[in-house]
Amino acid sequence: MEIQSVGVVGAGQMGNGIAQVCAMAGLSVVLTDVSSKALEKAQATIVNSLARLVKKGQLSDPDAVLSRIVFSNEMADLAAVDIAIEAATERLEIKIDILRQLSALVRPEAIIASNTSSISLTVLAAQVSQPQRAIGMHFMNPVPVMKLVEGIRGLETSDETFDTVAAVSEKMGKVFVRANDVPGFAVNRILMPMINEAVYALYEGVASVKDIDQAMKLGTNQPMGPLELAGFIGLDTCLAIMEVLHDGLGDTKYRPCP
Repeated sequence: MEIQSVGVVGAGQMGNGIAQVCAMAGLSVVLTDVSSKALEKAQATIVNSLARLVKKGQLSDPDAVLSRIVFSNEMADLAAVDIAIEAATERLEIKIDILRQLSALVRPEAIIASNTSSISLTVLAAQVSQPQRAIGMHFMNPVPVMKLVEGIRGLETSDETFDTVAAVSEKMGKVFVRANDVPGFAVNRILMPMINEAVYALYEGVASVKDIDQAMKLGTNQPMGPLELAGFIGLDTCLAIMEVLHDGLGDTKYRPCP
């Protein structure tokens, strides 16, 4: 199956970024959100992002890209897409609700993907009538800049689904890596404990925010310090992922800093 149309549920920071890279790859996109304000903000964000790419000489026709995106309050507008990507807040109950709606709405052959950064794909896929068509498609933030898509296979995800998502990710100019369905997958299993430890270092008075970030940037050649990165990701998201790691792996080393 070749993906030609994409639906994205959630017009926040991740959702609008996913919509943009899909449209830039020549795919037709429907971006949905229950909030009209969120959709307006998403459209403005995409317009500004495309304008920056034009200024850098990396894009010549932003209007053509924008014309491939439909902004909608109605999830029903996703009925005909080849793949629907859930990009909502990292909360299990919210994702379950969206995936159940998508399962009842999209075509039986359509792929249903979750942009979850930590929640079990097998648990999420259980909400889909055909779990073999469900997959994790973890984009990195900011989506238009970061090259990685982490592919996560649920217990019943088919080879065809996995290969199709790998192909469309590469069409978007991304590098697709495979990770097993364990809490945090690969990226956040490593990244979030580092961020959590940096928060502990601040909490325990080891060093200031500025000095922790400066030390990690200059001492380990990271482009951004862990506390700055935590703020960029969102402290609520960092906490949610640490809670998933702590609950799912049952090891005290994953206990979120108070």
